Amino acid sequence: MNTTGIAGPRWRRRTWTIGAAVLTALMVLVAACGDSTDGAEQDISATAECDAEPVILTTEDGVEFVRTPDSCFEDLPDFPFEPNYVEIDGLRQAYVDEGPADGEVVLLLHGQPSWSYLYRDMIPVFADAGYRVIAMDHLGMGRSDKPIDIEDYSYVGHADRLERFIEDLGLTDINVFVQDWGSLIGLKVAGENPDLFATIAVGDGALQPVPEGIELFPPVANPNEIVDIPSRFAAMPAQQVPFYDGCEPIFGGLGEGYFGDWMVYAMTAESFHASEVVEAMTWFDLTPEEEAAYDAPFPSRTYMAGPRVFPSLVNQLGGNTIEAWNGLTSFEKPFLTLWASNDPGQLGACETQQQLIDNIPGAAGQPHDRLPEASHFLQDDQGTEIANRLVDWYDNLDEEPAGATQGEERVGYELLQIQDDGTIWAWIANDMTQAQFDALELPSGWLKNQPREGVPDASQFNGSPGNDGVLLEEEHFGFKWFHSATVRPMIGSLDDEGLIRASTVEKDHEIGFDPGSTLSLLVSPSGEIYVMVSRDAGRTTDDPTLPAEWEIVEHVVPNGFTAVLSGETTVIRMDNEDSYQGPVTGLDLEASSAAGVRLGVVDTALMADLAASDDDGPF
Repeated sequence: MNTTGIAGPRWRRRTWTIGAAVLTALMVLVAACGDSTDGAEQDISATAECDAEPVILTTEDGVEFVRTPDSCFEDLPDFPFEPNYVEIDGLRQAYVDEGPADGEVVLLLHGQPSWSYLYRDMIPVFADAGYRVIAMDHLGMGRSDKPIDIEDYSYVGHADRLERFIEDLGLTDINVFVQDWGSLIGLKVAGENPDLFATIAVGDGALQPVPEGIELFPPVANPNEIVDIPSRFAAMPAQQVPFYDGCEPIFGGLGEGYFGDWMVYAMTAESFHASEVVEAMTWFDLTPEEEAAYDAPFPSRTYMAGPRVFPSLVNQLGGNTIEAWNGLTSFEKPFLTLWASNDPGQLGACETQQQLIDNIPGAAGQPHDRLPEASHFLQDDQGTEIANRLVDWYDNLDEEPAGATQGEERVGYELLQIQDDGTIWAWIANDMTQAQFDALELPSGWLKNQPREGVPDASQFNGSPGNDGVLLEEEHFGFKWFHSATVRPMIGSLDDEGLIRASTVEKDHEIGFDPGSTLSLLVSPSGEIYVMVSRDAGRTTDDPTLPAEWEIVEHVVPNGFTAVLSGETTVIRMDNEDSYQGPVTGLDLEASSAAGVRLGVVDTALMADLAASDDDGPF
């Protein structure tokens, strides 16, 4: 346990009557330690009963706070982790610290009204994989100290404490995962301090660039009033119903005013409890013991100022997120989004996830996903799955293809295997050199596809055809290959002159282009768009030949672009061996200032007979 020395705050009674257990503890303490206030505050939280009257402590700066008794956290299901503390401005910040001390750091940031218990299924996965995993409790949450006045909480204050926390623990090269308010806090710190972070992963979160002076919602009129408000969460079934069909809301969404209502409910409702919110916003039913664990930090309303005020901090975003957002739009290190498929709030919308993907350079080509059977608190629903995906993601980022150095063209090596049904399987190797590829001696039924230079800035194969989203890897000819695509028989000509010939390819492939990139696009007479994916490494000309009515357009993407090629994709090979694939969507050619270039026409076929040649291939 990495507990630091804590200076003792002053304390006073919440009422004139103190619980018997607290009084007894204080009497023992005085006998043992005399006038030491340091021992007093430690003993109060360590020995008090969970249902004892709250004891109000005070920092040197006059901030009154309470500290949840340790007894409230006894016997939590699946959470055997010891607490650690660091003091920031006289208030303890609690955190879990597991795994090897010298391991790469994974930092987990929760939202509201949860705490680090939300990460109970993820922490062991990271620790077992050799990472040092740290799950922090925000001020007012979990085992951290809890100021009792809502005025002692602020959005910038939470972010500043996170920066201090990182500094005090000496954390660098951080792999951070953030969700809910953990994203608004964590992404602010990451956007303003990008050098501290190696990767960023977000689940159902955002950072909205709000101009200064903007207040997004009416403030709660009487924040200290306790009101009997019927709970909308209590009406939701324990086993959550589907809210989405793909990206389309089934019930029309929660409505524009729901967050303002949520601010009022969290701040004033007598019935507000953390467990009912987490229960309602998870796909799977929580056990009674798990519900009690989410409520453990808050044995009475005195402890709840933090979760009560959190939603209202949205009105403090104005002017405090612009710098961070600008930093994120220049963040080129890996950035991943893993979303719940059934979060009914705004953070769960496809548009919210896509805004991050479209605007953050490091998101290009990453394996973004929406997880089934998961709602807003997706760490509770799919924690093990998320952690395993992140570990795999980190590991894949560490693997550099052999034979390639920074600044060189990225050349891929591909074999084509003819199947009995007439299809062709494409296999790609990431661990060989040009000389090794040239030296391969292949049996009948195997062909070499000429080395290809990858045009995109990022490329991600999410799975092999017919393999349930998993890459099929096999060893052939002494090297490791993965099945990237299955090529169907040629679909014939796409134009009246017989010049644009193509194949249908089944694959699950995402290709990304950095912000400011210029895409080479092949545009059909009907407006279908195909993007250049690769070029012949040994090409002798950059000028392909086109039939009438077809165009090649150079198109700039200021915010970057990710082409999703999933399922059946049309692959076109030009006469100069440039490869275009699609059709793709999401590009506004009319908005481009670049003019289309129509080239001349030559009578040439796209692909030669694969069985008779080792020069041609579908990619």
